[in-house]
This record gives sequence, structure tokens and C-alpha cells, in this order.
Amino acid sequence: MSRTIFVSLGENISLIIFFAGAGGAIGRRLTPLLRAAGHKVVGTTRSADKVAALIALGAEPVVVDVFDAVKLVHAVDIARPQVVIHQLTDLPCAPGTPGYEAGLDCNAHLRVEGTRNLVIAAKSAGVRRMVAQSIAFVYAPGDRARVESDPLNIGADGTLGRTVAAVSALEQSVLSMPDGIVLRYGFLYGPGTWFGDKPARKPALHVDAAAQAALLALSKGNPGIYNIAEDDPALSSEKAKAELNFDSKFRLPQ
Repeated sequence: MSRTIFVSLGENISLIIFFAGAGGAIGRRLTPLLRAAGHKVVGTTRSADKVAALIALGAEPVVVDVFDAVKLVHAVDIARPQVVIHQLTDLPCAPGTPGYEAGLDCNAHLRVEGTRNLVIAAKSAGVRRMVAQSIAFVYAPGDRARVESDPLNIGADGTLGRTVAAVSALEQSVLSMPDGIVLRYGFLYGPGTWFGDKPARKPALHVDAAAQAALLALSKGNPGIYNIAEDDPALSSEKAKAELNFDSKFRLPQ
């Protein structure tokens, strides 16, 4: 049975942020940045076993499954956030390992149904701004750097096609928010990622720079889509640099 459990930290705050995925690879880097900026972070986990880890990051934990739409609406309503951050993924297996292909289908399900439930919960609570994770490596092929207005590779076959369709559904859901912001991340590297400390695929993005982009998007930028990646001839992040002050060289202190 799904449960909704809050643990109160009782501190002075700036914004209240409902953070779905606070314990993930980006969440573990982003939550301390949010706390350092003075924000209260209500972080979700599906497992009560991970509550202590969220508290250690500075988050106020809530145990709730994003697929339980009723409990999720209740959890967001109790939190009374000004912003919802969506960094949920469901990919336990790295590329090229057993279980990866099945994980892609689970992740597609999360992007579609989980995002829809989170958007419904946010709207029910009167939240205007949602900042959500997407990916920047699903554009249709082209002969120049891809920008946000370029089409996604919707006609792709097989697993890629299912992934692109799910990404498109996620983005459409988020952009239905009054102030929905979609961050199309490059391939993540750095602490807690599959690729270690060096970029292995392009477009590349250090997990700390991904976290900082989400922090910036709390208060900067017009609603819409932003490419978030290191400089790459196949992808332009100029919009994020101009509107969010995105810096791909940002790193957390060691």
C-alpha cells in the first residue's frame, strides 16, 4: 500500500519546493544547492528506507509513489509549494547491461503517466512553475546544431521511437503548466552517474551543471524548452545561456 509520510524540519525558508526525485543523481547535487539558497525542499521517495538519506541532504521527506495519483495530489497539497521540480527517472541499469532495454520501457511509462500525475497534482495545488528534466539527444537528424524549436525524432523505430514519444508526452504535460520549464539535458557524467568523471557521449553535461540549471530555472527564463549541455557542434545551448545564465562549467565544491 502506498503511504504519504512527512518528516518536518521546521526551518526558515524562501520558496517551498516539491522535489520529485530529490534522491536521484541530479537530486543529490541539486538539493544542497536549493537548501544553500534558502529554499525548503520537500523531497519524494517511493521507499521509507531512503528517508534518512533525504534528511541528510537537507530535504523534508515524503514517501509517495508518483503512480498513486490520489496520494500524490494529497502530498503536494500538504506541502503547499510555490514550485515543483521533476527529476524522476526509472533506469536502474546502465546502457549495454542486462535489464537496460526493459528499463527504458519503465522510464517511458514514468515519463508519461508519472509526469501527468505530477502535473495534475501541481495544478490542483495552485502551483504555476514546474521545472522538469528531459533529454537533448532525441532530435530528428539535421545538418546544423539542434535548437529547441527543431523537431524530435518522432518517427524513429523500436525502443528509440518509444523513448521519443514518451519524452514528447512529458514535455507537453509540463508545458501545459502556466510556467512550465523543460530542461533538455545532455548525457550526464560526474558523481552518481553511469559514465564517471569524464564525458563518454555527446552532447555531454556534468551532473553539477545540470543541477545548477534547475536552480536557475526556479526564477529565471520564460516558460518553454531549454537545451542544457556543454558546447557541441550538434546542439546549441545558447538560449539557456542567454535566458537562464546557464554555465556548463559550474561544479559544486569538493
